[in-house]
Amino acid sequence: MNTTAASAPVTVLVTRRVRPGRAAEFERLMADMTSAAAGFPGHIGGFLIPPQDSGTGCYQTLFAFDNDVHLHKWTHSPQRQAWLDRIATVIYGDNALRVLTGMEGWFALPASDTKLPPPRHKMAFVTWLGIFPLVLVLSAVVGPLLSPIHAVLSVMVVTGLVTIAMTW
Repeated sequence: MNTTAASAPVTVLVTRRVRPGRAAEFERLMADMTSAAAGFPGHIGGFLIPPQDSGTGCYQTLFAFDNDVHLHKWTHSPQRQAWLDRIATVIYGDNALRVLTGMEGWFALPASDTKLPPPRHKMAFVTWLGIFPLVLVLSAVVGPLLSPIHAVLSVMVVTGLVTIAMTW
């Protein structure tokens, strides 16, 4: 595994169908499982998303770790398996598990009606639509102030400002 992949945060989305009349028990078990996961290195957070349509019983669980290595340690741990065994008594059918990397989580929020993120070329285009005007404006405003310094440092400052603007 390369260090870039190992250092990138990873989010997992799991969909489970809960047996009728067992929702409260499922929610309690999932809260306890999330607490157990929080004790593992790299755990960023997790939460349970209740069904949009109460008739489906489909819950979604979203949890994140700071990298693939820490996620792997949790997903292959005996503690997680013990929780999955307990949860198996209150769910039915197949679980749907998706690992979200990059920006696809921006485009397919778990509580929305969207089932899959859009194609990568559309995500790239939307990202470009956000970055292009920022680079254009920052280059015009900050660029002349940075012209006395080395070109690499100038680009570093502009891209740093773009990153900050896109993040916050």
